[in-house]
Amino acid sequence: MPSLPLGTTDLEAISADLDQALLQWWEKHGRRDPAQKPWMFMPDGAWPEPQHSLPPYGVLVAEVMLQQTQLQVVLPYWRAWMEAFPRLEVLAEADEQAVLLRWQGLGYYSRARRLLAAAQQLFAELRPIGEADPQAWPHQLDRWLLLPGIGRSTAGGILSSAFNSPLAILDGNVRRVLARVMAHSHPPMRHQGLFWTWSQCLIAAAPQRARDLNQALMDLGATLCTPRHPACASCPWQSACAAYASGSPDHYPVKEAPRDVPFQVIGVGVVLNQAGQVLIDQRLNEGLLGGMWEFPGGKQEPGELIQATIARELMEELAIEVTVDQELICVDHAYSHKRLRFEVYLCTWCSGEPQPLASQQVRWVQPQELGAYPFPAANARIIAALMTHLGLPALDQSVSG
Repeated sequence: MPSLPLGTTDLEAISADLDQALLQWWEKHGRRDPAQKPWMFMPDGAWPEPQHSLPPYGVLVAEVMLQQTQLQVVLPYWRAWMEAFPRLEVLAEADEQAVLLRWQGLGYYSRARRLLAAAQQLFAELRPIGEADPQAWPHQLDRWLLLPGIGRSTAGGILSSAFNSPLAILDGNVRRVLARVMAHSHPPMRHQGLFWTWSQCLIAAAPQRARDLNQALMDLGATLCTPRHPACASCPWQSACAAYASGSPDHYPVKEAPRDVPFQVIGVGVVLNQAGQVLIDQRLNEGLLGGMWEFPGGKQEPGELIQATIARELMEELAIEVTVDQELICVDHAYSHKRLRFEVYLCTWCSGEPQPLASQQVRWVQPQELGAYPFPAANARIIAALMTHLGLPALDQSVSG
């Protein structure tokens, strides 16, 4: 295969050759194991032929989970989800707290709430027809883009996977592969339109294999064209890759200038009453952790002792007075946009009826009941430390719990 000149027109000229080389590699080395991608296989365990359709519901769930999470992390969550909500109808009629609890640990919890809303909207459309027939589901890109949480790449992934629709995708793996093949000299997110043109160009060269091509592109990025130390010697596109020809494939994709990640200390109060109950509150339905439950607290002000932070925050957020006792645990947790340190103290409730002044609701619960509430991942260690302190058995906080 000739070296790839830069430019969309040149990519279009050799895209058929690229497709052929990629598919030949993928048929031997791609992730075509039902244990790895069960939603991509027919009920009899066979990989679908171009004329076959797959049940769209399982594909929808997988594509939303994969928006911010790697395949190996998603797989056990997908299996547990499909056991809890095996059909669109079951999900559409589910309680939001049950949905968030099943999502617990995957992060970016707004995805779960949007998936629930999308299921409700889809089920309302499909109810007169029935969801069992894949052909009854929407086949048009614009119909999927109307659903909450479904962007162009997710919609393309659903339609190409379920129906072999000739639509491109542009996830992180595909973006990285294209940036290297083209040796693109700018961060990909600055030129999304160009990357979409390149991705669609590959699909347009073999539209009857759109499902396979999209899966092959993702597998290439996930297994060979990895962020660090790409396995160029095994890559089917090596001879066409401008980044490889440059001698520095690791320099692509070009990265944005690093940003300072803010660091904050959060004082957290684990408040116990005389009955041995612990106080928790539910976050407002906004932001990445909306709707989740947590132990109350807030940001430490400059020069403020952490014990004073906790007492102040609990008065401001819940209108209660507490005695801040001993430290329970200190937990560091990193998000994509900030780093947090949770300094967690046991507290004794003194006075005031807890009120949800900055949350949806507050609740006194027995420590053994905490597993029934969806908490952000950072709280798992807090709960474990509390159970140890109280001499109680550890809660099962596994995916299938």
